[in-house]
Amino acid sequence: MRERPPSPEQPAVRLLTLAPGVQVAFTGRRGGLSQPPYDSLNLGAGSGDDPDVVVRNRGLVAATCGLTPDRTVWMRQVHSSAVARVPESPHPAQPHPAQPRDGSVTSVPGLALGVLSADCPAVLVADPDAGIAGAAHSGREGMARGVVPALVRAMTEAGAEPAGMYAVIGPAICGRCYEVPAAMRDDVAAKVPGSASVTRAGTPGIDLSAGISGQLASLGVRRVERDGRCTAEDDDLYSYRRDGRTGRFAGLVWLTP
Repeated sequence: MRERPPSPEQPAVRLLTLAPGVQVAFTGRRGGLSQPPYDSLNLGAGSGDDPDVVVRNRGLVAATCGLTPDRTVWMRQVHSSAVARVPESPHPAQPHPAQPRDGSVTSVPGLALGVLSADCPAVLVADPDAGIAGAAHSGREGMARGVVPALVRAMTEAGAEPAGMYAVIGPAICGRCYEVPAAMRDDVAAKVPGSASVTRAGTPGIDLSAGISGQLASLGVRRVERDGRCTAEDDDLYSYRRDGRTGRFAGLVWLTP
């Protein structure tokens, strides 16, 4: 991926080219309008922040990406494996979309698919030859329930090919920080091989990025990159595990005209 650095005046947004004709972005927590504990570029409407401020923050991000807010589609994320095709003329973006889901697929150029995060990675995928893009919110529950395989299947049904897909796994809590009970780790690892980890404290953990990488590889998606930043370790990102009450950053993917 090729990164285009933001100017000092812009909110914290990493703009990258995932593949020819495919752009992705990952936001940080700086350069927005939210007050503590959401300071400052909070994009999560369900976080408890002022909804009007969240809308304004989303507008700042859209402008930085060269998009408009009404061409940025958000989800009501519920840690499911539900994936929906986004129509050519989606309903104007709402703070809480009526239909819950954790994956979106589109073939419409200039329509950005957004994923909100505060430890769970955004998984952004595109087949540039087929003109299909997809996005998934894949935390522990969604990963175990197969939201990423469901996303790849939905993209394939829309005309994409796994061998032609490019994917990037966004920032997430890393396997060295994500401590869980041993029974939970073993249960998830039985469903998602390669996801078990050991934390820095020597306790059971889950490596979301490793597990998702394995899922994508098993589906035939070979061009997979990872952002690599750990939300719990990086103060420029929101982390529910680290901070409790906090905001949400985002990953976005869109096809360029």
